[in-house]
Parts: sequence; C-alpha cells; structure tokens
Amino acid sequence: MPEGIEVEYYRQSVLRTLNRKIELVETVDQKYLRDGHSLIDIKDLLEGNSFKFAGRRGKLLLLSVSNDMSIGLRFGMTGRLLVDGVSAIETLEYSSTKNEPKWNRFSLKFSDGGTLSINDPRRLGAIQINPNIEVLGIDLYEITISSLSKALGSSSRALKSRLMDQSKVAGLGNLLTDEILWRSSINPRRAANSLTHDEQKRLAYHIIQTVKQLTKLGGSHTGKLQAHRGTGGLCPKDGEPLERYTVGGRTTYSCPLHQI
Repeated sequence: MPEGIEVEYYRQSVLRTLNRKIELVETVDQKYLRDGHSLIDIKDLLEGNSFKFAGRRGKLLLLSVSNDMSIGLRFGMTGRLLVDGVSAIETLEYSSTKNEPKWNRFSLKFSDGGTLSINDPRRLGAIQINPNIEVLGIDLYEITISSLSKALGSSSRALKSRLMDQSKVAGLGNLLTDEILWRSSINPRRAANSLTHDEQKRLAYHIIQTVKQLTKLGGSHTGKLQAHRGTGGLCPKDGEPLERYTVGGRTTYSCPLHQI
C-alpha cells in the first residue's frame, strides 16, 4: 500500500508535470470524489490551468494549481501514480504491476500530449479540493523526540494504533510501523503512554533512521522484517518464531523475545 515513502516518490515524480498546461480531465471515478464535489468541479478547477507546486503531508499528495486552488490526491491501498505513462514506483505491496486502463480512477491530459493518472484496482483513493492539512499530524519525515512525545501523549491506546493514527503521525502505515517497532524492540501492543523517556528516544531514532533507509532502498516494503511476514516467519534478529495477531484491525508481526 502507498505509505508516506511511496507518496514522497509520487511527489518527486509529479514535479515533471509542473507548469504544463492541463488540456483535459479525461477520467474521474465517482467513488474518488469527496465533499460533494462533481466531475464538473474537477474539470473547472484544472482544465486550462497548470500545477505550480507539489507538496505532501503524510500520505496526502498536494498539488497547487495556477488559479490559487489546490487538489489533494489520496491513494488508498492500491493506488499508483503514473506520469506520462510511467509509474513512480516499481513495486507496491498488495497492488498490481499491471496498468489496466479500467483501473484508471483519475486521469488528465496535458497540452503537450503527456498524461497524469492514478491506477487503482480497489478504488479506495480520493480526490479533494482544497484539503485541510491541519487535521493531519506531524509528517513522518519531520519526526523529532519532542514531536513524537506529543503525538503519543497520554493515550492508553496500543502504540501501533497511535503511530498509525494519521492525525498524530502522518505517513506511517502497517509495514513501516511493524518494521520500526521491531527495530526499536518495543511490543506493538504496549500502551502508547507506557513508554519511558529512553524508549521514546529510541523509538524516535528508529522512525527517523528507518524512513531514511527505506526511502533509499525503494519503499516501505524493503525493511528487514518484510520477508519474514508470513506463516513460519522467524525474527531476523534472533531467530524466534514471529507472532501474528491484529492491532487496531491491522495484521501485525512482532518478536516475542526482544520486543517487550
């Protein structure tokens, strides 16, 4: 699924579309529309204009339009961004590598003949006009010890659920969170408010380092734990059989020996 790292790749890819005149909005899937907006609203917003700036907060891609409006793109579980027919990433966990035209949920054509599209088999993404980014928490690339401590707060929720709450930390998904907690030697089921100051420091360090390393490696699926997420999987650190369970409805893997 696209986590914050993948959406950062999308942001970098969409830089190639800046200042290119949008000639036609070809496709907008009805399920992608939010806040009562229609296809006509999207066409009026984009056609004849251009993208001037590409930003991101967590998993939300933000495109500023030349008419002083903005559009927000969300990618759900399986959405891939293609610019001029080329995907920004080679592998997206839980999605397909095929570019089936029937999966195009949003597509537009530039006056130079180029294209931008979202290819999404499961139709779980969204398009928003002038999205409110203030409802999102600190971005995963901007984590500090102080901001993490604030995000955890006094919550007694499971730590994994708190980290994946996009209003607290924007951009962490299932794979990244399991990898980070495995590296941090912290049990995902621990209450968020149970961490000591030293544990918070360790967790912040591993969020920063994991996001940095996996961005260089190619995505949230490139962590050391990933290959062992399955039946009979063993902890790559100490060889202990991994535990599999759900936290907040999300499949979770952790080591019962060193994650305490």
